[in-house]
Amino acid sequence: MGNTYCILGGCIDQASVGVVERWGRFEHIAEPGCHFFNPLAGQWLAGVLSTRINSLDVKIETKTKRIINFNFEFSLDNVFVQLVCSIQYRVVKASADDAFYELQNPREQIQAYVFDVVRALVPMMTLDALFEQKGEVAKSVLEELEKVMGAYGYSIEHILMVDILPDPSVRKAMNEINAAQRLQLASVYKGEAEKILQVKRAEAEAESKYLGGVGVARQRQAITDGLRENIMNFSSKVEGTSAKEVMDLIMITQYFDTMRDLGNSSKNTTVFLPHGPGHVRDISDQIRNGLMEAASAHVSDV
Repeated sequence: MGNTYCILGGCIDQASVGVVERWGRFEHIAEPGCHFFNPLAGQWLAGVLSTRINSLDVKIETKTKRIINFNFEFSLDNVFVQLVCSIQYRVVKASADDAFYELQNPREQIQAYVFDVVRALVPMMTLDALFEQKGEVAKSVLEELEKVMGAYGYSIEHILMVDILPDPSVRKAMNEINAAQRLQLASVYKGEAEKILQVKRAEAEAESKYLGGVGVARQRQAITDGLRENIMNFSSKVEGTSAKEVMDLIMITQYFDTMRDLGNSSKNTTVFLPHGPGHVRDISDQIRNGLMEAASAHVSDV
């Protein structure tokens, strides 16, 4: 009689491990490569597990913290948001038997724990705090999953909070609030700019008036100095004339020069002036008094 042998072979791919059983009981983990199994001895390949990193996207709907203002009215928070959480996990090669036998559906198990942690944390945060602290939420989920799934032969590599989606009406309200705040800030800046412009405009006008006054004072002083020099020259060359007589003569000369200029100018309209010896004397007195006041003002300034 001859002996009958039955040997089965199988290949396990790279980044995978095989679970080998004998008579329905776990025997060992088969590494990647070609393996032979003896079915007559009750040995066979029960299954293959991938040790690559898997990604699971979980969508969680929850609500933010409720805030009551001083009028006991609900604020913009206490709204429902949808979070998209990406979990990256893999099978630990040394604990592949636990991953194979302990959990029937590891994806649903991971998803259930993510729901539990997120729905416990987010209701304690406002919407703004959730956007600012989404990394803390992901960290809490990672810590919880590492404790639970590590006992079943799974390693949680990374957890990313990839998206936070409030209700469209809430997003619209948030954008309107942000726009209103920016418009308010822009109005403040615009008001400050207009205030600076008005101050600078007033300073420029005051400086202009000051310089204009200085120019008029210098002009009058120059006229006074010129008249004084003319009077002194005339008095020294013509004996027997007083300063008053010379001044009257100069005033009359200036009066007639003004009349001539008015007549020669084609752009001037008709001007009615009192004319006569008495009026000329009055004009000369007025001009003389004005020059004396200017001279006295210049002496007081000095």
